[in-house]
Amino acid sequence: MNTILQYGIILIVLIIISLIVLKLMKRDFSVEANKLIGYLGGKDNIINAECNMSRFKVTLKDVSKVDKDAIQKLGAKGIVEIDNQLKIIFGKDARQLKKYIDEII
Repeated sequence: MNTILQYGIILIVLIIISLIVLKLMKRDFSVEANKLIGYLGGKDNIINAECNMSRFKVTLKDVSKVDKDAIQKLGAKGIVEIDNQLKIIFGKDARQLKKYIDEII
């Protein structure tokens, strides 16, 4: 009986540790969305934002205000600039970022 209790306690501790690790690994997209907006020149610089699969497409008033290096450090796998649009490849995170950006702008 004592052994079963010990295994039960160990199991509970492992579950708690697993939950803590999962919580710490979860990305905070609202913080990243705020950073991305800043890197794009602020919310007043954003005309339109769209999401297509892994790409985040944003139309800007002034592309020169964009900090491409910071966007890449945020996790972008690539950035393509065409006129006043940026197509940023974020992979599976693109939709989540778009959702939070829509709430902000």
